[in-house]
Amino acid sequence: MQLDHIGIAVKDIETAVKTYEKLLSTPCYKQEIVEAEKVLTAFFKAGESKVELLGGTEPGSVISRYVEKHGEGLHHVAFEVSNLEAELTRLRAEGFRVLNETPGKGADNKLVAFVHPKDNHGVLIELCQAI
Repeated sequence: MQLDHIGIAVKDIETAVKTYEKLLSTPCYKQEIVEAEKVLTAFFKAGESKVELLGGTEPGSVISRYVEKHGEGLHHVAFEVSNLEAELTRLRAEGFRVLNETPGKGADNKLVAFVHPKDNHGVLIELCQAI
């Protein structure tokens, strides 16, 4: 398991992309819509890992509701695994609550599933596997 990216929820993704391009001194290398979640993602390389900005594409989306309730900021920490199904089985056996019955298609050509933040000291964990 290795750190894949840090997800940051933002209100205005266009403004946030400009901010992070200045902050990281590198351009956004990819933007992608995850239609199932109604989210626009923007990726930046940060050493061996990435920063993913998340902006809702409509007011009722998960990210839009998150920003409305919690404000902008850290949304999740993502770890890449080689076998997502096996890792989910292992975590369930350890007593973690997995928020997805089955992994779904996420951004960056990955299958993803999330582990409840209450089981991780308040941090939403995303597990991802390259497709």
